[in-house]
Formats: sequence, structure tokens, C-alpha cells
Amino acid sequence: MKVSQKGIDLIKSFEGCRLKAYQDSAKIWTIGYGCIMYPSGNKVKEGEKCTQEEAEFYLKYEISLKSGPVNSFFSNIALTQNQFDAVVSFAYNCGVGALRKSTLLKKILVNPNDPSIELEFMKWTKAGGKEIQGLTKRRQAESDLYFNVYYNKQP
Repeated sequence: MKVSQKGIDLIKSFEGCRLKAYQDSAKIWTIGYGCIMYPSGNKVKEGEKCTQEEAEFYLKYEISLKSGPVNSFFSNIALTQNQFDAVVSFAYNCGVGALRKSTLLKKILVNPNDPSIELEFMKWTKAGGKEIQGLTKRRQAESDLYFNVYYNKQP
């Protein structure tokens, strides 16, 4: 399965695009649409810049990196497009490793339509030990998309 335009738009809306490296809420150097590492494997460093075209390329690359493992996690389960997009957005932001260890993944594997999955999304709203309003909004938007009630919420 591939991420749809709706999923890409969700990621873009919450990541925003910055063409000059910045520290995210967890103090990690980031560029473009929330990329922390270039396709070369080098980490983003202070003072680096990119073009809009490079930011779009990094976004597509990161989405492909997250989509592969998400597809493998659900190889025996038929997710809807919205469910897949929501989980890839979560993995894009929190990381595949976090998803792999999460109760969110465990619950989806048992029953992708379990309403308590919403609560699992909402457990991931902190960075650096602090509740981050933008993460709370993002997790709610991911949950809404997952349960097919997404209506273009903005961060």
C-alpha cells in the first residue's frame, strides 16, 4: 500500500516546511518537512539549508522509509487507506521503532477497528517529557483519519 495524497497532506500540514535547519520540540536538528536525516544517512546539522525541491524529495524519501515497515507490520491485515495513512503519519513523526514497540500497533494487529485505538494515538503527545499542543492536535487528526472522520483539520 502507498500513502495517499490525503496522508501526505496530513504530514505536511503538521510538519510544516522549513528550508533552514531548526531544532524541533525534542531539540533534534530538522529540515524540510521534519526530516532529521538525509537520504545519504547524514544527520541534519545546525546551519544547513535546502531548496523547496529538496524538501519535497526528502519528504517522499522519508515517507517511503516509513511505509515499508508499516506495510510489513500489517501484511496479514487489510487496513483501509485512511488507516494506513494515519499509521504512516504516526511513524513519520514518532519513528518506526516507537510504532514497533507500541500498544497502538498491538491493538491494531488484534482488531483494527477497536475504538480504544484512539486512546493509543493520544498517548503520544509529549516531547522531551512535556505535553506539546501540536502533537496533541496531530494525534487527534491521525486518529480522526484512522477512524474516517478526518475533515482537513489544520494544526
